[in-house]
Amino acid sequence: MIRITRKPVWLQKKIRPGVHAEMDRLVGDLGLNTVCREACCPNITDCFSRKLTTFLILGKACTRLCSFCAVRKEQPVTPDPGEPARVAEAVVRLNLRHVVITSPTRDDLSDGGAAWFVATVAAIRERAPATAVELLIPDFGGSREAVATVVGARPDILGHNMETVPRLYGLRQGADYRRSLTLLALARELAPELKTKSGIMVGLGETEEEALRLFTELREVGCNYLSVGQYLPPGRGHAPVREFIPPDRFERYREQALALGFAHVESGPYVRSSYLAELYSLR
Repeated sequence: MIRITRKPVWLQKKIRPGVHAEMDRLVGDLGLNTVCREACCPNITDCFSRKLTTFLILGKACTRLCSFCAVRKEQPVTPDPGEPARVAEAVVRLNLRHVVITSPTRDDLSDGGAAWFVATVAAIRERAPATAVELLIPDFGGSREAVATVVGARPDILGHNMETVPRLYGLRQGADYRRSLTLLALARELAPELKTKSGIMVGLGETEEEALRLFTELREVGCNYLSVGQYLPPGRGHAPVREFIPPDRFERYREQALALGFAHVESGPYVRSSYLAELYSLR
């Protein structure tokens, strides 16, 4: 099978480490992790230069083995009870109007880490009540109780990424397409006013028809927001890219998703689920 390595002209964004120092210092001083660093996000310079980041709680290690992800696959650490307060402190220092909180999958924890999301929301609401809080959660192993716990924290947006189409779910070891759809449906059932969000990567070998079917199924469970971005392997040991999606197809995906009823769609080569997150809450 041919491995595509040469990027087209529309995928030439440069990372400039020299502009990262201030954000790296703040995150380091507070002992926090970011998905920007751990997932090798290509938007890191853009976001760090604007003093934006997505906080990664519950450590750096994931208990799943998704072949597209750069987050570490090792023994997870014991959750740090001081972490929620430090995240809230970072939100205050950065004067964030919108913050995204995510975590690795923690199948080793009885609640999958749900209580940590709740504690982090509470800490932010106490210190920065005007800040919109978006949670990007794992599937909690399909636990209805864990989802209800997180929904009860009343985040402004609850996200859970489908990542890819059902046929390619072999890339998501331990995940299940229907379980993820059910999670989003359950969140709307528990809190009909809650805005839900999901994201997918394209270029992994999916067809347009498969992508559009996924969009349709997300709308059928009431998902409000959608992100669509190009998959870029974070390293040689990860799943290879099968196709670089041209910008005009991303625009077509955006138009088709909006026609299905999504309130806001970000679709483009460098779109990631938490990139430009503040734009979704305006819809």
